[in-house]
Amino acid sequence: MTTERTPLVGREAELARVDRTLADLVGDEDGRPAVLDISGEAGIGKSRLVHELCRRAARLGATVLRGRATEYERHIPFQPFTDAFADLDPGVPESFPAAVEVAPVLSGAPRRADRFGLHRATAALLTHAAGTPLVMVLDDLHWADAASLELLDHLVRHPPRARVLLVVARRERQSPAPLTATLIRGTDTGAVHRTVLGPLGERECVEGLTGGLPHEEAVRLFTASEGNPLYLLALLQAHREGASVSRLSTTGLGALLLDELTPLAAPQRRLVEIVAALGDHATPALLGAVTGRHPADLAADLTELTRRDLLRTGQHGRLALRHPVLRSLVHDGTDPWLRTETHRLAAAELARAGAPLAERAHHAERSLSGWDAHAAAVLTEAAEQAAHTAPASCAHWLDVVLRHLPHTAEHAVERRALMLRRARALGACGQLRESRDLLHQVIALPDPGGDGAESRASAVVLCAVMERHLGRYSEAVALLRRELHRDDPAPSPADQVALGMELGASAPHDTSYPTVRADVARTLEVARSLDDEAGVAGALTVAALGEAYEGEMAAADTYARQAAALVDSLPDDDLTALCEQLARLGWAEAFLERYADAERHADRGLAIARRTGQLYLLPHLLLCKAHVHIQICRPVSALELSDEAEDIARGIGSDELLAFVLGTKAHAVVAACPPGDPRPLAVAEEAVAAAGLGGNWWASIAWCMLGYASLTAGDPVRARDAVLHAGGPGLRSLQPSMRPLFLEVLVTAAVADGDLVAAKEWAERAREEAERLDLPVQRASAMRSAAHIPLGLGDARAAAELFVSAADESARSGGVFWEAFSLLLGAPLLAAGPDGPRQGQAAWQRGQRLAAAGGAEMLVQLAEAIRPAVAEVADGPERRLAELTTREREIAGLVAEGLTSPSIADRLCLSRRTVETHISRIYRKTGVSSRAALAALMAVRAPGNPFTV
Repeated sequence: MTTERTPLVGREAELARVDRTLADLVGDEDGRPAVLDISGEAGIGKSRLVHELCRRAARLGATVLRGRATEYERHIPFQPFTDAFADLDPGVPESFPAAVEVAPVLSGAPRRADRFGLHRATAALLTHAAGTPLVMVLDDLHWADAASLELLDHLVRHPPRARVLLVVARRERQSPAPLTATLIRGTDTGAVHRTVLGPLGERECVEGLTGGLPHEEAVRLFTASEGNPLYLLALLQAHREGASVSRLSTTGLGALLLDELTPLAAPQRRLVEIVAALGDHATPALLGAVTGRHPADLAADLTELTRRDLLRTGQHGRLALRHPVLRSLVHDGTDPWLRTETHRLAAAELARAGAPLAERAHHAERSLSGWDAHAAAVLTEAAEQAAHTAPASCAHWLDVVLRHLPHTAEHAVERRALMLRRARALGACGQLRESRDLLHQVIALPDPGGDGAESRASAVVLCAVMERHLGRYSEAVALLRRELHRDDPAPSPADQVALGMELGASAPHDTSYPTVRADVARTLEVARSLDDEAGVAGALTVAALGEAYEGEMAAADTYARQAAALVDSLPDDDLTALCEQLARLGWAEAFLERYADAERHADRGLAIARRTGQLYLLPHLLLCKAHVHIQICRPVSALELSDEAEDIARGIGSDELLAFVLGTKAHAVVAACPPGDPRPLAVAEEAVAAAGLGGNWWASIAWCMLGYASLTAGDPVRARDAVLHAGGPGLRSLQPSMRPLFLEVLVTAAVADGDLVAAKEWAERAREEAERLDLPVQRASAMRSAAHIPLGLGDARAAAELFVSAADESARSGGVFWEAFSLLLGAPLLAAGPDGPRQGQAAWQRGQRLAAAGGAEMLVQLAEAIRPAVAEVADGPERRLAELTTREREIAGLVAEGLTSPSIADRLCLSRRTVETHISRIYRKTGVSSRAALAALMAVRAPGNPFTV
């Protein structure tokens, strides 16, 4: 952007690190960072180091994109990214298949997009652009808008799969908490490398920056600057212009920079103030429109200001003050009325020129000094445009309008509508408490009714959703029940349906479904009386999921089939209001182990949610599909779905939802990673941390997954403790419809810890729970638990039979992961049996094939671990019999046919003694000690298979 003029001294170590990073980028070295984080105080040399990095990257053949955030434009969505992408060769986005999807980031163009899909599309664009190594610089990111920080967080957690380096320059102490958290997390994972610039030393400053200044004077100026290059150069400039060293030694940086404005003529000073107001993207054309000056006069003053190095010209003819510190000083020192007028004129000119709405909204906001209907319309339209991709900016602009909207009766309906829209935007960007507090204000307002206004009940339902996301389930239930029982006025039948469905959705988070079963039944009745198909479907899916969670599978199946018949009969255009119902239906079907139906409804819900912007529903749909993919042994796909759900959950800001997302992700990671990989345990621990002290459904899932991950990590004691914590007294907090699977963790942990008594008790309870549920995968889990008991008592055959039965049960519902797991656990036991070597090898081969096809590395490694045991038993007869001579093989075959030694002697015309000698040698070579064992050994040989070594 700007041409740096400050010499770079004293940064040899930092430059060496830059060179290593660029060498790794160009060479595409494994383990290179995705992000280089350069931090330090204002004026310390961050931008200068970045400029040198860009110069060296370009020299190595890399594509360099430079963007920056600015102090007074913090609500323009994606500003630093848009600024950087302006440097991209136009042919790159033109050849990018998803160019339309990234329009909000590329140019600020409007698009009703899924903001998390926008993040993925932007990462894909960077990959597409990285035909050669690509460096994207984002300077002054401590001033970045919330949408940019969210996008950066995605890029840190999911780096582009290409030679791309993001360079972030920021002031550490001014960095917002989300930015700091993103970079710290990235540092922990190795995706981010940090470079902290501190003050320069005395020798570096005196020798490198002070030129021919006498040593004593140079040292005094260095001492005053405290090693800050910007401050020192400002001191030097003032000294060259006649200021004494003694006076400068006590002069602050701000005063020094403002002194540079003293010699300017009034028009020149005014130009500097206008550029400060307009930001780093002022152009001569915009300055001409705002000032109304003749182009020649304007050009002369701009030339003079550039000569004085107050203004600098960057790419695309943009003008900026020399340094952000100078801009801040000038901006804050400008008369407020002049600033307001500048922004008003800029807004008008940008509207005439067709500038992006977000840029116009920035100036419209700054131009407001009272109610202005035209400016408010611009802000409201910009908020609507940003609602899906940059909800924080949407909420901010609506707040500006609300602060200026007159408190009069004629604006009451408009105020209420704007408050509701702002509450939704606040909820979408993770400001859940602020959203809830605003909704309480809306609920307290008189219900306007009519004129298309949303009812009071809509605010109550949304407030209950926010309370749920905050983990305040009791408050959500109380709020809904109070509204349902209001009688002044009573909620309309349509409102009763909306309130009743949300009340039903509160289970099983804070209360058991039976406590709201009657409410859901009434809701279904009212919806049917209104011929409200969306309401009927919603009530049916609430009932299906509630009953499925509780393990009442017959009732759940009835409700789920009725709901499926209704939603399947409707076209997608009629399902916009049914998206949440599709999520509930998918989960109910997943718990019923009807995996194909669950995935079908989840996919349909995902398509509708993305198209209609119902982003808060995406995690539930994504996790439903991820759960299904874990069961059917597609853990890699499940992990990708969980990652997308995690992005959205972090954006929403709900710890409760994040705990559920990470719990599901932990399950997928366990299946996708080999034993001993630290990632499953790390994800499960983060899930538990997100759950906090909660004891609800999602917290219980998080703790159960910690137990599962601990078991696979070889820590049975921690596994047991985690599941017991999840279950609470009597294990009543464990999800009833999945208790056998969770109990299996307790059984396995007890066996590993040598406690067969406890294992037997847990296994018996798992059997009872599975019988009640009558679900194949849960019954299979109980069988695996039961198998550990005879196995611990030395009865391998009984254990093998249970594992085989468990595999058969799992296969009945398509639970491929559990089928493969059961087969692999049973394979070595089958192979060791007297009649089972071929069965053992067949079980191993099928289990290994299913695991490898689905990418279940946990099972693949298990298969590799037991391969020797299966192979040794199954291949042993061939190997041992191959050591026999031709005559010994012949005699062994006759023994297997049941012939006695005299009979063999007669048939082969040998003496009995010779036959007995051969049989003794056969026993020694094959390791058997009886005719029966030798016959069994001969029998396991593959039919027709010759004896070969």
